[in-house]
Amino acid sequence: MKKLWYLIFLTMLILSACGEKEGQTEGEKDNGNMDASFITIATGGTSGVYYPIGGAISNLLEEEIGSDASVQSTGASVENINLIDTDRTELAIVMADAVSQANEGTGPFEENGAIDLTAIASLYPNFVQVVTTEDKGIESIEDLAGKNVGVGAPNSGVELNARMILEAHGMSYDDINEDFLSYSEAIDQIKNDMIDAAFVTSGLPNATVIDLSTTNNAKIVPIEGEGMEQLQELYPFFSEGTIPAGTYENEEDIPTATIENLLIANKDLSEDAVYEITSTIFENIETIHDSHNAAQNISLDTVEDGLPIPFHPGAKRYYEEQDVLD
Repeated sequence: MKKLWYLIFLTMLILSACGEKEGQTEGEKDNGNMDASFITIATGGTSGVYYPIGGAISNLLEEEIGSDASVQSTGASVENINLIDTDRTELAIVMADAVSQANEGTGPFEENGAIDLTAIASLYPNFVQVVTTEDKGIESIEDLAGKNVGVGAPNSGVELNARMILEAHGMSYDDINEDFLSYSEAIDQIKNDMIDAAFVTSGLPNATVIDLSTTNNAKIVPIEGEGMEQLQELYPFFSEGTIPAGTYENEEDIPTATIENLLIANKDLSEDAVYEITSTIFENIETIHDSHNAAQNISLDTVEDGLPIPFHPGAKRYYEEQDVLD
């Protein structure tokens, strides 16, 4: 009889422990108690700017705080946001326009509704670069009508930009022959005379555009005037920018649109984890700067620039300690 009661007691104890563990796991997820032991960083294509910056962050987290960190090549912004939303990545680099649409449940996020996102930092501006070659005779966005145009990978931030830029100029995909291509694919097809132009939204310089400049008379189509004004009226997260002379053997500055890139965090990461990630990045910022020329713009002074979502509490705590928030 004593043995029977002992077995019953032992069974109840095990079930109680399992139930407590399951409850803690659910509570940890709800309360954002995920630590920084395993960190995946969703970036973009390997030929873009996100990938080397993400790689630098990954290496830092491994070296400085012992994370099992990895960088993931993706289709960039829209895919990255969906990866964050479905808990398949902990950190992601994305463009502010895609984040705005996710936050509002519009555009590619309309079907499934708004997504609650949190930011670590605004990183650096992306420059919309509509790339072509001199022999194509394309002088303006309107000249893309009837042309074969690479518009970025499907559902990428570049592709969102392409739609917005065309809309601001009274155009849509109905006016062009769109082709969904990554940076490297688009540039290869320009070289092979299979497309006439391509949207390349990235930091400066973009390696694939440099590559095109070595073999062809590459040209960046300006975005300015009424088209730029309409773009900012429709989508206020765009700013006016300039591609400096000499970036791609261009003799003069080229006016274009810019948009901020953001580092966002899975909201299930704990405050302490994101504090540690944020402090590691900015206390080793020279390492991040060395990853790409565009990364040299990453600074504590600009962490709020163009930010359409709130900071993760861990990032906010670090910035408050550094007294950098407005």
